[in-house]
Amino acid sequence: MIDLLIAGGGPAGLATAIHGALAGLEVVVAEPRPTPIDKACGEGLMPGAVRRLGELGVAVSGQPFRGIRYVDGVSGLRAEGLFRSGPGLGARRTDLQSALAERAAQLGVQVLPQRVDQVRQGVDHVTAAGLTARYLVAADGLHSPVRRGLGLSAPATPRRPARYGLRRHFAVEPWSDLVEVHWSARCEAYITPLAPDRIGVAVLTTDQAPFDEQLARFPHLADRLTGYADTPVRGAGPLRQGARVRVAGRVLFVGDAAGYVDALTGEGLTLAVTAAGELVRCVKAGRPQAYEQAWRDLSRSYRTLTESLLWARRRPRLAPRIVPLAARLPRVFTGAVNLLA
Repeated sequence: MIDLLIAGGGPAGLATAIHGALAGLEVVVAEPRPTPIDKACGEGLMPGAVRRLGELGVAVSGQPFRGIRYVDGVSGLRAEGLFRSGPGLGARRTDLQSALAERAAQLGVQVLPQRVDQVRQGVDHVTAAGLTARYLVAADGLHSPVRRGLGLSAPATPRRPARYGLRRHFAVEPWSDLVEVHWSARCEAYITPLAPDRIGVAVLTTDQAPFDEQLARFPHLADRLTGYADTPVRGAGPLRQGARVRVAGRVLFVGDAAGYVDALTGEGLTLAVTAAGELVRCVKAGRPQAYEQAWRDLSRSYRTLTESLLWARRRPRLAPRIVPLAARLPRVFTGAVNLLA
């Protein structure tokens, strides 16, 4: 019998598959989309994600970056936090997913072009997509059909505006070896170096408006990038997606399907790859229920810092002070950057 049937062949699903194969489990991935799979993403791997991918034998190409720079969109004031544990890596989402798929294939992981819809659980097995396995891992994304189908999605928080992400690539030489986060009154723009001749620009906002309209809120960036866009715009959202639990019988959730706060801190991929390892460890030890607490422990810093920044972001008096405060307290800002690195 299959040990782990994984719904979803994105980074979280493939990382789980690789962890499982390395642990000696029989793993099958159900993914209807062909490789490479793209999605709206900031495309910056924090140092922790780079290290964990290396430990899995996943070789990802990209552009290293040394830290994070916050930039005030009005005054141009800057605050920088450098990583203490090695560089991060700007990597196109398609390159990351391809590298993970290649490593999974090397380990003998079978990927079937199937979609997981209905899930049926028995005493010692779960059945989905016509396959039977000991456990099903739902790694099927932000709006997880498995999570919704089992009634495990948490309701939206009242009076909290939804946030959305938009991403586009530009054929421009990176002007910095840091990821820049530009703050305006209504949105943030994330500039990630991806190659010697390419950057990615991701915008996070509560406004449902076209990418160019969002970018125009950063005049200095818009002027610098005019005429250099070379990919279509991709979008995602609403970003906040709650999950009631991470373990439901023989179904376990990982990646965005396990619950997502926001992309503001860029920590989603590190959490996904790390949680994938904990999920496999708990299953291998015969204690799948322990994964719930393991996930909570792993994600605590990410959830706390992200929620704190979003809380400040939503308050008109505090939002303009985020960058000046970071610049005034460089040690605190560097500590926060490295908390998630």
